[in-house]
Amino acid sequence: MAKHNPPSKNGVAGLIELMSILRSKDGCPWDNEQTHQSLIEYLLEESFEFAEAVESGDRQAIREELGDVLLQVVFHSRIAQEDKLDPFNIDDVANVITNKLVKRHPHIFGESGELSKEQVEANWEQIKQKEKGRTSITDGVPVAMPALMHADKLITRVKSVDENIAQVKKSARVENLAQELRGEAEVGQFLLSFVAMCNEKGIDSESALRKAISKYREEIKKSEN
Repeated sequence: MAKHNPPSKNGVAGLIELMSILRSKDGCPWDNEQTHQSLIEYLLEESFEFAEAVESGDRQAIREELGDVLLQVVFHSRIAQEDKLDPFNIDDVANVITNKLVKRHPHIFGESGELSKEQVEANWEQIKQKEKGRTSITDGVPVAMPALMHADKLITRVKSVDENIAQVKKSARVENLAQELRGEAEVGQFLLSFVAMCNEKGIDSESALRKAISKYREEIKKSEN
């Protein structure tokens, strides 16, 4: 295996240069074997580790974990660049997201007037649906997301787009409980206790919530017709 000099550039350019070395014919065998598919688990893992660092408030950990997430973006972009049928590089990736952000901020870059935070969110979803030709507001919400995150995303999407679309039905018991729970800490403890209760009853709480979400998605689609 040939020896290489370390990257001559700093910052993102240096990381891109490093990835080119690692993916070269005489580069690293492991890096050369990776594909978009094989790297998915690392992208998810690094994303969760970054989230954990943010929650801890550890600035050094945040910087390090964010670097790991950036590595995944650069790695995937390099693999995409090598594709023989439809190659694109990290600049193409950056250009796509830049253009997307400009289009989705008409109140900043267009003729739209000043909007509230809620109006910005609703406008974002409407523009997104139009861009992608989506027929349902459930489109684009990955079913593979963790169940709790999935539920929150769907509910937020529904509230931001159309209040007339199916809302989550809350029982009187839930409404009463909501009055008792005060603040994030109490809600968190309740959720933990609820999962513990499910565990004692032999119920997979993740699976149970996923099934409820699946039914909710169906209700949303029916109400859109």
